[in-house]
Amino acid sequence: MNNIKLIEVPSEIGAGTRGASLGIDAIKIAGLDFMSNFFVHFPSERIESENNLLFEPIQSPYAKRIHGVLNMYERISKSICDCMKNNFFPVVLSGDHSNAGGTIAGIKMAKPKSKLGVIWIDAHADLHTPYTTPSGNMHGMPIATAIAEDNIECKVHEVDEKTVKIWNQLKTIGKINQKVLPEDVVFISLRDFEKEEKHLIEKHGIKVIPTSEVRRNGAENVSRKVLRYLSDCTDIYVSFDVDSLDSSISRGTGTPVGNGLREREAEDLISKFMQNRKVCCFEITEVNPTLDKENLMAEIAFNILQRSVNILMMN
Repeated sequence: MNNIKLIEVPSEIGAGTRGASLGIDAIKIAGLDFMSNFFVHFPSERIESENNLLFEPIQSPYAKRIHGVLNMYERISKSICDCMKNNFFPVVLSGDHSNAGGTIAGIKMAKPKSKLGVIWIDAHADLHTPYTTPSGNMHGMPIATAIAEDNIECKVHEVDEKTVKIWNQLKTIGKINQKVLPEDVVFISLRDFEKEEKHLIEKHGIKVIPTSEVRRNGAENVSRKVLRYLSDCTDIYVSFDVDSLDSSISRGTGTPVGNGLREREAEDLISKFMQNRKVCCFEITEVNPTLDKENLMAEIAFNILQRSVNILMMN
């Protein structure tokens, strides 16, 4: 049986829209509304955030609040590393997706010899860098930090020295450069990305499984294909951004996009992944109840969380 620990990261400094830090409590409230005692069952740890930076002026326009993101990477990676070294399975609930860079670093710090695969269920590729970003929001960059990619070929911004220095620290956190090889990343339901990101997907041949393939072939076939593709990996991290869901249901997130997964498709897919022994960490991110009606997004996230953890408990 897996010993599960909930790691709560209420940080939203990487997002462009405010409110994602409230997502964790919204998911807990959804659990209460469903009369579930889920959150009483597991040990949990809440990581201190840097959300006070939201009230301060932006210093790095192409990597907003990057110094705060570096602090978060350090805190999260330490927490994840300690958790795994103590034989817990970390289930991470985080505000915005920039936090995932810290999660990935923590897994590698706990298992430096591992070949880590990443299943990124997200409408977005999150492959931007300070040199290419259209928004400056750090939640568009965690995969780039994990694969240690600057994408200088597509450079559109002159980035100041201080920002470059912190960006390089993000890529080498835990004294490990390139936590994940690009060929060990799989995007699922990716559908909203810029030409600079497309360049990297093509350059590295990163695997993309569109929504249409999930719908056509079903969760069972798609999960089998993904796990076969990552068969060389010793460990797998699954990151679920709720904006992978279709915008008809994913109103409660900062960047909703049409043509996404249905709730049941996401739930079935994630459940299939969770049955695999190589999966060592699961993260749910970007629930923003301030944008939602009747806490719907958090309820969907809670259902997926509960079913996933039940499967982990049975493994």
